[in-house]
Amino acid sequence: MKKIFWTLMLASLSWGAFAETSIIIDNAAEPQSIDPSLIQGVPEAYINMALFEGLLRYDPKTGLGMPGLAESWTVSADKTVYTFKLRKSVWSDGTPVVAQTFADSWIRAIDPATASEYAYMMTGVVKGAEAFNSGKGKREDVGVKALDDKTFQVTLVGPVPYFINTLMHQIFNVLPMHVINKYGKDWIKVENFVSNGPFVLKEWKPQERLVVTKNPKYWDAKNIFVDTVTYLPIEDTVTGFQKYKNGEIDWMNNQSFPTTNIDEVKLRKDFHRSPQVATYYYIFNVTKKPVDDVRVRKALTMALDTEELVSKVTKSGEIAAQSMVPVMPGYTPAKGNAFDPVAAKKLLAQAGYPDGKGFPKITVIYNTNPRHKMIAEWVQQKWKTVLGIDIELQNIEWKTFLDVRSNQHDFVITRAGWNGDYQDPNTYLDMFKIGSGNNDGLYANKKYDALVVQATSMPDGPARYKTMHDAEEIMITQDQAVAPLYFYVNLDLIDLTKWTGWYDTPLGFHSWVGFKKK
Repeated sequence: MKKIFWTLMLASLSWGAFAETSIIIDNAAEPQSIDPSLIQGVPEAYINMALFEGLLRYDPKTGLGMPGLAESWTVSADKTVYTFKLRKSVWSDGTPVVAQTFADSWIRAIDPATASEYAYMMTGVVKGAEAFNSGKGKREDVGVKALDDKTFQVTLVGPVPYFINTLMHQIFNVLPMHVINKYGKDWIKVENFVSNGPFVLKEWKPQERLVVTKNPKYWDAKNIFVDTVTYLPIEDTVTGFQKYKNGEIDWMNNQSFPTTNIDEVKLRKDFHRSPQVATYYYIFNVTKKPVDDVRVRKALTMALDTEELVSKVTKSGEIAAQSMVPVMPGYTPAKGNAFDPVAAKKLLAQAGYPDGKGFPKITVIYNTNPRHKMIAEWVQQKWKTVLGIDIELQNIEWKTFLDVRSNQHDFVITRAGWNGDYQDPNTYLDMFKIGSGNNDGLYANKKYDALVVQATSMPDGPARYKTMHDAEEIMITQDQAVAPLYFYVNLDLIDLTKWTGWYDTPLGFHSWVGFKKK
């Protein structure tokens, strides 16, 4: 009897020691792509953080940059040349990651043939990158080069004070060029996929789940304590919340958060809320009537009481917005055009639509999500009440929505959300430059562009912040390229009595380093 007891106990201990730790995440949408150069949305960015790592990675506690594949770096006296020393690392197939791979990866990201939405993040800071991207320059003139296998050097257009904290973004990832060159677009298929991050791709069943497993060849694998991560593309937040309550999901992040159940969620001990560098807004396609008229854009914006929106509709602690850029240390956002129904009616009349008469039927599009539907219906009602106009609403599933909004620009008004890619006002401003991949409303103002470019090459300080403020005043207060609605807060559901190593961060991204089950 005693022998049987100890045998069972040893078996139990042995199983516990090797038991797999898994986590299931409601990731809100089917990923459009897992190619880092083609990723456009936040759901894809969450997956990317599991699969890839660049020169820097996110600090788990602060969300700022910390050494990733670059174990150290030096900066020239004029702050325009960065030299990175790479640590020893390999791809999941054992192929070494070398400096030339970084150079080739960055070139691919800005190659016009790749058509990356985020190429502008690199072309705006790396010397020669914009000329190459526009077809006017040569590849060899782009300021990226391998000095040897372990030394990667980048030359910038100016001091670019925010450069180092952009390097966690997927556009700066190193890519498995040996696999891409072999399989082309099919390199992201499970059977071909190679990664260098904490996890490798195990399974991808569209509209059902995407599963990654721990990468034993990751250079810091000893600090990765989760074996399997499953991402579920659940667009209906009510369904997701029910699954979470049933124990079928471990984490609902900002993208999948059940806002429609906020009153219930606020009472839960596993509810987490914190400030976030992110803005919710509506984009006007300035090439489409009637919003090609700035008076119409201002009227539509000034008819919306965003204080009412956050207090009576979203009710999650968001901050009503009039500017695109939230308050940041040292930066004063644009004044914007505040709620003023009298002025809104006057502007609409001046544009030729007194009391909404003659205003054409337009449609606001949004990606399928109860929160976006709730906000769109509030906007629809306010524009009817204040301005006397009727609009239609259309929800579109995520992948198609991104294509319609970002690639085809086939909309008049659309919802959008911008999570800062780094903690600097430029992350909000450079995407509205002419030709930027994320300038979905096709806004164009050369004076605005000049100020944003000027700020890029200025040293950090009050003068640079003033230049960016002046640019934002043009884009928001003067031209009303978008209608800011509110500044997000991080909203998460995760039980920290079961998990440790998870921290609130301003960008809403969470490192897998140190994250584990209690």
